Amino acid sequence: MTGFEWAFWGAFFTAFYTYLGYGMMLFVLAKLKQMRRKPNNAHNEEYEPEVALVIPAYNEKDDVGDKVRNSLELDYPQNKLRIIFVTDGSDDGTPVILKGYKGIEVFHKPQRQGKISAINRIMPEIKSPITIYTDANAMLSRQTVKQIVRHYQHPNVGAVAGEKRIRKATQTKVSGAGEGLYWKYESLLKRWDSELNSVVGAAGELFSIRTELYEPVEPDTILDDFMISVRIAQKGYKVVYEPEAYACEYPSQSVKEELKRKIRICAGGIQSMMRLNELLNPLKYGLLSIQYISHRVLRWTLAPLALFMMLPLNFQLILELGGMYSLLGAMQALFYLMAISGWILENKHMRMKLFFVPYYFFIMNLAVFLGFFRYLKGRQSVLWVRAARARN
Repeated sequence: MTGFEWAFWGAFFTAFYTYLGYGMMLFVLAKLKQMRRKPNNAHNEEYEPEVALVIPAYNEKDDVGDKVRNSLELDYPQNKLRIIFVTDGSDDGTPVILKGYKGIEVFHKPQRQGKISAINRIMPEIKSPITIYTDANAMLSRQTVKQIVRHYQHPNVGAVAGEKRIRKATQTKVSGAGEGLYWKYESLLKRWDSELNSVVGAAGELFSIRTELYEPVEPDTILDDFMISVRIAQKGYKVVYEPEAYACEYPSQSVKEELKRKIRICAGGIQSMMRLNELLNPLKYGLLSIQYISHRVLRWTLAPLALFMMLPLNFQLILELGGMYSLLGAMQALFYLMAISGWILENKHMRMKLFFVPYYFFIMNLAVFLGFFRYLKGRQSVLWVRAARARN
């Protein structure tokens, strides 16, 4: 093979493994482990430890009323569930609104220093053995707390990640179509990760930890949920995925808003990789390292670069060899034409999911490049104005 062929197939298999191959391998390995493992799903239904539900809420006046009602309706003994809102920096009346409700606690200070600083500040106040974190705009399933805490009967469980679901009312929008499909696939990967070994990173919409394992995270951390949960896994504890505990939220209002969110996540991903460099060593961390590299690192580094390289390499191979490279080039061209069509249709406010999904996938990978350069320039602040969400 020529040098161009080696480069093309290297890029192809990197992209394929990252986005599909790892999921296929994970599915097979998880099923094999299930077949070999003896069933042990027994849980003590009377196990009801005290739980702290921590809800950071910066300028969330439009959502906190619904969030309070949702939290108070959770199926868990009220005397064992402490509901805490942390509203640091809010200046839209959020703390005032919250103080009008009974059954919750509000912690507020006027200075805004970011979500992780608010969490670091509140954690010394929590004595409950289990802490659950959730966002103010994410509504939880009624059984969430019960479904989460049952896993902590096993001493090797250090954290439990819930499932993020996208509300279906706006699924026909481009952001909803792409975001919804992405989270369904991501949820499958987390389920198989958990069955095989451990989840690699939890979503901030809903995750929990064994409180005693919490360590203050660097105050400039962008992906606090990811760092907290992965560091617990790094200590040798299992991070379990529980799909029956789920948080629902609306999708981003537009792809522009979703891109803004993804750029921040990717900049945070690069930052996290720098701080978790030890986890790149499979000799020390074994299977967890392989999961981390396959599920996270490749998505934030080589896979988007591989996709970018495949097009010019394919074009060169068409000129040199033709044959199957012409077919592969046509397939790539069709994919990008579909992505462009999705962009055009969005601008015309037309809805066709067939084109929206390729467009969303393209935007996800574009965000990696933009996030990488933002990280290098040091322009991603820990203070974050959340993306506008579609409501109708």
